[in-house]
Amino acid sequence: MCAARTAPARVLDQRRAVGDRIRTARLEAAITQETLAERTGLDRKTIVRTESGTHSTLLDHVLLIARALGRPLADLVS
Repeated sequence: MCAARTAPARVLDQRRAVGDRIRTARLEAAITQETLAERTGLDRKTIVRTESGTHSTLLDHVLLIARALGRPLADLVS
């Protein structure tokens, strides 16, 4: 059986930073997590996990979120 691997600390920090940028952009757009979920076609749990940085997020999801927020992808990941 494979043991679960934990991402390096720098990756976890970057994940949280991306989540913080997404949360900030969402709040600036004055929309709820539920509204963002509806606009992206993702479920609210995915939005919560992405904003908190607790789970690895698919690039496809971040692209959907950027589009729904009307932001360039680079604003959320750089």
